[in-house]
Parts: sequence; structure tokens; C-alpha cells
Amino acid sequence: MINCWKLESQAQLIIEEIPYLKSAAIGVFIKVGSRHETPEIAGGSHFIEHMLFKGTEQRNAREIAESFESIGGQLNAYTSKEYTCVYARTLDENIYTATEIIFDMLFNSVFEPKEFSTEKEVVIEEINMYEDTPDDLIHDVFAQKMWSDHTMGLPILGTLDSVKNFNRDNILDFYHQCYTPSNMVIAIAGNVEPEKMKDTIEKILNKIPDQQVVLPSSPPRQYKRFTSLVEKDTEQVQICWGVPGLNYHDNQRYTLNIMNSILGGGLSSRLFQSLREELGLAYSVYSSSSTYSDTGACSIYIGTGPGKIERCQEALHAQIMKFVQEGVTDIEVQRTQQMVKSSMYMGMESVMNRMSRLGKSMLMYDRVIPIEEVMEKVMQVKYHEVNQLAAEMLAREKFSMAAIGTKEALSLVDNEYLKHWA
Repeated sequence: MINCWKLESQAQLIIEEIPYLKSAAIGVFIKVGSRHETPEIAGGSHFIEHMLFKGTEQRNAREIAESFESIGGQLNAYTSKEYTCVYARTLDENIYTATEIIFDMLFNSVFEPKEFSTEKEVVIEEINMYEDTPDDLIHDVFAQKMWSDHTMGLPILGTLDSVKNFNRDNILDFYHQCYTPSNMVIAIAGNVEPEKMKDTIEKILNKIPDQQVVLPSSPPRQYKRFTSLVEKDTEQVQICWGVPGLNYHDNQRYTLNIMNSILGGGLSSRLFQSLREELGLAYSVYSSSSTYSDTGACSIYIGTGPGKIERCQEALHAQIMKFVQEGVTDIEVQRTQQMVKSSMYMGMESVMNRMSRLGKSMLMYDRVIPIEEVMEKVMQVKYHEVNQLAAEMLAREKFSMAAIGTKEALSLVDNEYLKHWA
């Protein structure tokens, strides 16, 4: 059973009671991410997420960690472009302890100056590590160009310059502005008593002074095709092709999900079977789609050797043109629908997945969308709808490209891009 409340503090609370389990999960979703930052504090949301673990008025960093280990719990957090999440999983008997600690972290973190300086160095090393992982970095390179001149293009980690120049007072102001109950969705799933859980949380939140949260919300500018070439001394060349996608309010998002799965979303997908299994042109090849509140992107990633660039782009171009011109079959759509159905229902066996689904649904749609409603929409997708969407989105003249590699490799990539996609 799922219960939803708008609390006196204006926070939204969703609880799914699952009485036959011995565990529970809680996630607090804060409606702030990298798109809400200015270039001066790029990476600020991610940095605040780190600082939440570094001590409160009641507990230092070690005590926070030991508190969770002493109850056998798991505590973590992550930051995205549009929200931040702090979450935990514990035995059902310890969920109240976990809840109290999480809210202590969310509202009472002190950002002690020594910890602030130390954590800046930690995040700088995280950025350096990311820079040394080109198969991850390429997606940031593509996003920065896709949403250039807009905060959607800012890297979630920030930049070396922005993090080095973080000012404690500015970051604290941003923290106090965004970490307020009315800017939060709280999701809980597992063996809990909903009314008791609600009362516990309300007692905590009613002590927190609330304030109006006003964050930037302007949509990105109109898409313009681009190429972005980043020179790096790497063995492989990392290439990302992409086009504009859909926002998560678009009813065609279910069709897009099916289309992406058939194109490059799994081991049986066309791109994987063709470029990797049949031709051996890449170890890793896949397509993905990202949906946000007012924008989205669809991309194709390939990591390959410099000697395979020409064949790789020829094969990719041929597969995309075949996908657009000949379309998908009814059998492919039905197989993919069964894969989606299986994945969704098996995922519901995890309290963490259930909690995450509740929180994201409320965050995005201001309601909990029943899984049966989602599956009905997925199963209603027809092959001709996939073909129509593919023809609209995957036209060759819409594709942009980003690549990371040596100077020589990038020259080959650029020449092949102009040959096939210009």
C-alpha cells in the first residue's frame, strides 16, 4: 500500500508499506542539481552532497559512518543535473535511527573550514580521475556542447577552476537556499508503519524554518549541430554521436524507450550485434537516451582503435540508415516489451528500487505513477510508432559528434563524420 502526504513543512512524503520484508529504504530527493548552479559555483550541488557526510552539530564524519555501521545500514548519496538524493537501507527495526541521522546531515551540516578545504582536494582528485577515464568523460564533452551557453551543459562534478575557487560562504548560502523541506521529496519503502513514520518525520521537519526556493528554470536554447574534438593521448578513440531527445513529460517517451533498446540498448540490439559481434569493430557500443524536465538527448557511444575508425563510422552509418529507412519489426517490439516488463517487475523485488521509483515519480510528475500504468503504456507501443519516431529523430542531418583521442585519430574521425553525416 502506498501513502502520500504533503506535510505541514511543505515536504512531500511517500511511503510504501511492505510488511513481509525485514528491511526498509529511505531516500530524500532535493530538487537541486548542476543545472541550478552558476558557472562560479559549478559543481556546488555535488560538493554539498560530499559535505553532508563531513559532520553536523551533533556528529563528526567518523561518528556518522560508525552510526550506520553499528546498525548494519548502508548510507550513500548522488547528484544529477536536476536533483540530489541522500539514501539509506537498513533492517526495518533501524529505519528510525537511519532517518534521524539523515535529517541531521541534511539540515545541520556545519561545513567546518578544515573539512571544506580537505574535501575540495578530494573532489579535485575525483575530477582528475574522471579526466583519466575517457569512456566516461566523452559523455560530459558531448553534453557540454549539446547544451552550451546553458547550465544543463555544466559538468556535475564542476571544473578544476570552479572547485579550486569555491568560497565557503557562497557554498553555504547555496546549501541553505536549497536544503529546505519544501524543496524535498521523501520516499520510503519496506516494512514500516506509515503513520508512525510520518509522525517521526513531521516532528523533525517542523523544527526546520522553511523558506521560498527560487532556482533558475529557463529552457536550453534551440539545438544547433556541432562537432567537439578533444585531443588526448589515448590508445582508443572515444566517439559519441547524438541528436536532441525528449523531455520526461513527452508521451512518446515510452516509444523512445523501445526504440533505444532495439537500436543499441542491450546485447541483442542491432548496434551491438552488428558492430561488435559480427564485425568486431568495438568492445563497447551502445545507445542511450536521457530525459529531463524540459529537454533530452539521444546518443550512441563507441570506443574503438584508430585503425578501425573508417570502418566503424561506415558500419554505424549503414545501421542508422537501415533503421530509419526499413524500420523495426513487430517481433522486435514485442521482444523488447517483454524485456522491459521483466526488468521492471524484477526490479520491484528490491526495496531500494521501489523507494527510488517512488521518489523520482513524485519528483518528476507530482504523483506516483502505478507500475501497471507504465506497463500499459509500454505494451501499447506499436512498431509503426517506433518507425515514425526514428524517422523524425535519427535523420542523418541532425547528428552531432564529440570525440576524444590523439590528433591523428581525431583527424580521421572528423573526416569520416563529414563524409557520412554532414
